[in-house]
Amino acid sequence: MNFETNENDFIVEESGYELKTIFLKIFQKWLYILGFIVCCLVLSFFYTKTSIPLYKVESMFFIKEKESPLAIFGSQSLIENSSMGLQNETIILKSKPVALEVLKKLDFQVEYFQDGRFVDTELYNNKPVLIEVDWKSPQVIDGLINLEWKDNNQYELSFIEDHYNKLLPDGSKVSFGFNPEPITGKFNDWLINNELKIKIMKISTETSGSVMFKLRDLNSLASYYSGSLEIEPVERGASIMLLSVKTPNAQKGEIYLNTLMDTFLDMELDQKNLSASKTVNFIDSQVAGVADSLRFFENQLQNFRSSNRTYNLSSESSSVYERLMEYENQRTQERFKRNYYQNLKTYLTQENYQDIIAPSGIGIEDPFLNGLITSLMELQAEKSRMLAVQTEAAPAVIEVNRKIKDLNRSILENLQNIERNSNSLLKDLDNQIAQIDRSFSNLPETEQQLIRLQREFSLSENLYNYLMERRAEAAISKASNEANNKIVEPAKGGYQISPTPLKNYLIAIILGLFFPIAFIATRELFRTKIEDVQFLENKLRIPLLGTILLNKKSSNPLVVLEQKRSGISESFRSLRANMKFILKKDTQLTFLVTSTISGEGKTFCAMNLAAAYSLTGKKTVLVGCDMRKPKIFESFDLNNEIGLSTFLSGQEKDWKNIVSTTKYKNLEVIVSGPTPPNPAELLFDNSFASLLETLKENFEVIVLDTPPVGLVSETLDLLTLVDCSLFVFRQNYSQRSFIDAVNGLRTNKGIKNIFALFNGVESNKVAYGYGYSYGYGYGYYEEDKKKK
Repeated sequence: MNFETNENDFIVEESGYELKTIFLKIFQKWLYILGFIVCCLVLSFFYTKTSIPLYKVESMFFIKEKESPLAIFGSQSLIENSSMGLQNETIILKSKPVALEVLKKLDFQVEYFQDGRFVDTELYNNKPVLIEVDWKSPQVIDGLINLEWKDNNQYELSFIEDHYNKLLPDGSKVSFGFNPEPITGKFNDWLINNELKIKIMKISTETSGSVMFKLRDLNSLASYYSGSLEIEPVERGASIMLLSVKTPNAQKGEIYLNTLMDTFLDMELDQKNLSASKTVNFIDSQVAGVADSLRFFENQLQNFRSSNRTYNLSSESSSVYERLMEYENQRTQERFKRNYYQNLKTYLTQENYQDIIAPSGIGIEDPFLNGLITSLMELQAEKSRMLAVQTEAAPAVIEVNRKIKDLNRSILENLQNIERNSNSLLKDLDNQIAQIDRSFSNLPETEQQLIRLQREFSLSENLYNYLMERRAEAAISKASNEANNKIVEPAKGGYQISPTPLKNYLIAIILGLFFPIAFIATRELFRTKIEDVQFLENKLRIPLLGTILLNKKSSNPLVVLEQKRSGISESFRSLRANMKFILKKDTQLTFLVTSTISGEGKTFCAMNLAAAYSLTGKKTVLVGCDMRKPKIFESFDLNNEIGLSTFLSGQEKDWKNIVSTTKYKNLEVIVSGPTPPNPAELLFDNSFASLLETLKENFEVIVLDTPPVGLVSETLDLLTLVDCSLFVFRQNYSQRSFIDAVNGLRTNKGIKNIFALFNGVESNKVAYGYGYSYGYGYGYYEEDKKKK
């Protein structure tokens, strides 16, 4: 075994060692880690069982991007809202008003639950009872009510939760200050009291049973479903949207999504039919007056023909009449159009867009004007739908308002040109008709009267036919309308997203490994005390001579003398053997035993090291140099009145008088003596060096128990007087910073004859076979077995 003190021998790769140490600590605590994993798995099991299952139901819905009717004229900038329209449609789909419309068609306001061992299971199709609720009366909501029956006639309701709300007919909610008492009722009869107005119908064949139910108001349900609805494109840039909802009941999620898509299509179709309906209503209002005029002139014409026996016009009169009717029809239609333009202008000026009718609906074939009005109506419809979920201050609404104002201005400018052209055409038609009227004077009086009556009748008839034709076209357009958006894939079933047992158990295992390992690693990285011999050996710049086991069993510190066949005794014998490799002399030996602070076991090690040498037959003396805290005299049952301090202070002249003989062969002791006021000065005096030389002449082994070097200064001066200095470190007591202090004695002060000793090591923490760190655990020796 080589204990040469070449400093390069102590240079090690510290980071690799620390990782190795951490892995070793983790391996040593495998049982605790396993226990923590089991605990995490148990918690995960209960979490999985007690969590309400949550399902995700999906469907695909096609939202058509809006195209501007003005695109053919290159005016796309007036309504450039294809991508914005897609976003707005998505917002509307998720809006609470749409959710309210959907829920009004469904029976979700009564929720049924079956009591379970861990969680209550919601029932939908297989519920044992059917509850009809009168929502115009006050109802108890937001809490489970237990329904139990023991026959087919009666049931009992009990309020099992701590808190309930009452829904009033005006839609407001108030909190209950108390829990209602149990209520008894009959199946198929209305139950009416201050809390409820319901009728329960039993549909199960079982004579007895129970079920729980909860009443929910529409507003809270709408908030829940609109909040849980998620919409995202199937692929980037696609207008096919993936609709999904998370719900505890997959069947209800499926029904809600399908009803949502149907309702949205119905709302879109109603919006498209609104224009055709307004056109039909407008024409109906005009037709009523025209029909009366038509009947009046028809009767007058028949009466005139009957009374004057005149039924047909002459050829000349027919020619005049045909020309006149052609101009009259043109003038009537143009006046009808001008009346529309004037009404449209009034609506635009007043910004009353609700009553605007598309020009094409009443036969005005102006593509540019039709495109402008259609765009305006679409923007107004989009604004109305957006205001259901947003305010006027929303950026999207502000943008739509800007586009509406731009279209309004463009339409008004176009109407000015149209009105000028219309007035010019009417003036020309009036001149043509006036010229024909002057030619009537050449016709007979009877034919003039007949032409006038037939003229009025034909005008009313043509206008009536024109209006009825337009009404039929509007009705056909309304009947043939269909929604632009489409259901691509209806919702079907669903899949459970939580809790997922495999995922939960995997997380439990990961957490079960992570937390204890992180704790061990963190504890090791921030540890301030020396725990194991490997760490000490890697940090020290001086050799480690041995490890001393912890004295757990005996109160007597002289274990080498009293427990010769114990593991601790063997530790000191091993230390004694190692000393042979560092000290070449076979005659006289002088040792110094010290530590950094008090409590590290230097006195214990000094006494037992001296005892170990005395057992070899060498005459040994143990000198107590720690005059501040003397302890040796107590262990040997000696008197401390005369000792080292009395000799060095001159009170005792003969050194032999301070040497005390013990009951142990070859072992004598010089106790510290009374504590002097100047222990440092006494040890610095030449008389101590002379005493040491005298002792070397009379004893083969001298062991000095000196004060801790971290607390006093005199020990450092004694290092040059001895053959070997032993610095004691104690497991789980000595600070790691002490290692640097001891290393400094070698590197800074150049002291070569210093060595380390690791004291108080737990027997189960000794590294067997590691260098010269011997692992003699309790139970290996006979005396250790007896003390178990």
